[in-house]
Amino acid sequence: MYLPEITLALFSLFNVLRLGSYVPQIARVASDTEGAKAISYSTWCVWVGANGSTAAYALVNITDWSLFAVSVVNALGCAAVVALTMWKRHQFARRDARERHTGNTALTVVP
Repeated sequence: MYLPEITLALFSLFNVLRLGSYVPQIARVASDTEGAKAISYSTWCVWVGANGSTAAYALVNITDWSLFAVSVVNALGCAAVVALTMWKRHQFARRDARERHTGNTALTVVP
């Protein structure tokens, strides 16, 4: 096996693993009840941009359909995490505002 085949195999392996790695992250955000505080918008948005620009480069500059497809799917996976986080934070903010308005919070201490 030559170096180009080795690098292609590593690229393929780790991108398949990366595609699968979005599933547990999405599941954790989906089940979060505290507004997905641990998710960094800036990090995930940079990853959307990096994968999206790689897809554009692959298509426009080198006409590499495989790299384009992998990069688009990775960008979509990152975008899904961002969108789900936005939704969860919106839900949390609405719930928090409603609880503050009604005075019904789980943190209320009774003397």
